Amino acid sequence: MTLPSSLAEIVDDFGAMSDPDKIQLLLEFAGDLPDLPEELKPEAMEPVPECQSPIFLSVDAADSGAVRLYFSAPPEAPTTRGFAAILHEGLDGSSAREIIDVPNDFFHDLGLASVVSPLRLNGMAGMLTRIKRQVREQTGI
Repeated sequence: MTLPSSLAEIVDDFGAMSDPDKIQLLLEFAGDLPDLPEELKPEAMEPVPECQSPIFLSVDAADSGAVRLYFSAPPEAPTTRGFAAILHEGLDGSSAREIIDVPNDFFHDLGLASVVSPLRLNGMAGMLTRIKRQVREQTGI
């Protein structure tokens, strides 16, 4: 599997943990989701309807270098925030090509299927799909 090193490290961390510890780590990620820059408002971002909670994302791949990712997720939705934070920490700053090359089902390797419902995992898939689409649109890859 081809993953940017930051995302590969996260996958390895989750893979080495027991189910209760995976939940705890997901909640820790939720607390680490960065705030949006002041100039970026959720209503100007793309919604992710696959998520059970209202989440919005924005991708800035205009520069030929690092792709920047932004997420808005409510604090009362820790699972969704955790997924967004994993994608942010694992992909923010990666190249467009690195993001496009991430397998669409990489999140299965986090081992969360036994602790999180398939519907919730579908939300993470929706986030990744939208990130990749925006990267392609902005870069022409």
